[in-house]
Amino acid sequence: MSGESQGGGRVVSLRFRRSDHDVTNTVQVSSTRSVEAAVREIFSRLYPHASWQPLHQAFQDFDDLFHGRMPGYLGCDTVYHDIQHTLDGVLALARLIEGHELSEPKEKQFGPGRAVVGLITALLHDSGYIRHSSDEVQHNGAEFTLSHVTRSAQFIERYLPQIGLGSAAPIARQIVHFTGYEVRYEQIHINNEKDRRMGYLVGTADLMAQMADRCYLEKCRDRLFPEFVLGGVAMYVDSNRQLVVRYRSGLDLLRHTLDFYENVCAPRFEDDFGGVHRYMEVPFQGRNPYMIAVDKNIFYLKRVLRGERWPLLRRRPPCVLAEGETVERTRRMVAARLREIRSQAAA
Repeated sequence: MSGESQGGGRVVSLRFRRSDHDVTNTVQVSSTRSVEAAVREIFSRLYPHASWQPLHQAFQDFDDLFHGRMPGYLGCDTVYHDIQHTLDGVLALARLIEGHELSEPKEKQFGPGRAVVGLITALLHDSGYIRHSSDEVQHNGAEFTLSHVTRSAQFIERYLPQIGLGSAAPIARQIVHFTGYEVRYEQIHINNEKDRRMGYLVGTADLMAQMADRCYLEKCRDRLFPEFVLGGVAMYVDSNRQLVVRYRSGLDLLRHTLDFYENVCAPRFEDDFGGVHRYMEVPFQGRNPYMIAVDKNIFYLKRVLRGERWPLLRRRPPCVLAEGETVERTRRMVAARLREIRSQAAA
């Protein structure tokens, strides 16, 4: 596994990669402004005569929505699916689109219109985690874990007409389901092959970027497990009042992560998404820094699992949430939810 990655003509060392930067260590993926600038640079190279305005508006609206400034919404409070998670994936998608457009003949290229729709869909693919101001039952967006993609599709369908892209709303509503598990891929209603391939890229970018995160393993343990508790995925009481446990703790979730990668993620990259992750090799001169980082994380996970050497996971990644939201607040909610679940089971 290499410690360097080539991007944009530069060789970038990954040895000292910062936790709030992308795999090339050149873009701050915790900053909407930085990611927008990087994506715009790629978009302008590919489509020099296309308008950037719809994407600029979408970046602004994403920033308002997730920071809690959009009227009617409370902002991002999910500690794994935070603002950095989305921005990292959008940057990865822009690079995949670049690889696609540079390697495919003109008749198979997406063109600026589809690229805009794909990028906006990626920007809003986790909008379903954002609570409405009127939500009184849910106290954290993670409670929408099992339905968040459908909620994202509904948000996108409402949003696109507001920026003059209403005709693309039905397709975007389908494409976003490639980022989740709520609809089987063969049941996603897309007839146009280019639209379906864009869906593959959106799904690939989302999965690849999060697994390439420098702190992916720590985030699974400390951030994803709490979301799974609040979302009723880690454990729950069934209709017979029996306690069903899938993951007992963040460490238990990590024990299952290797199996998840080998039996779900790897087949998804290669089979379900048709190997489109290889388009990343085009802008990076034959190498894929994202998959290099994914392999590195899986290699390190195997090392940790041998003898359960948990102290090796000691990074403290940033968490980019709406103002007033904190990881500590989520931890308190998780502790209360675990007590509630165990009380229900005992009764």
